[in-house]
Amino acid sequence: MRARLKEQAGKDIIVYGGATFVSSLIENGLIDELNPFVNPVAIGKGMRIFAVRRPLKLTSSTAYSSGIVVNTYAPR
Repeated sequence: MRARLKEQAGKDIIVYGGATFVSSLIENGLIDELNPFVNPVAIGKGMRIFAVRRPLKLTSSTAYSSGIVVNTYAPR
């Protein structure tokens, strides 16, 4: 199923979701690019999106005047 979906012609699919949803996509190898937003607000413990460590390559990083940074990673 995964290979068929990724091999289909068409535009990229962009999804937004919480840690549980994103984690399931990562675990199933459905992520080609990950764009986590880093928001400098202390809120305590966060939720993990990776069940196990994954090697990623930072491909770009954009800082905004609000303090939010968007990092773009690709799987290695």
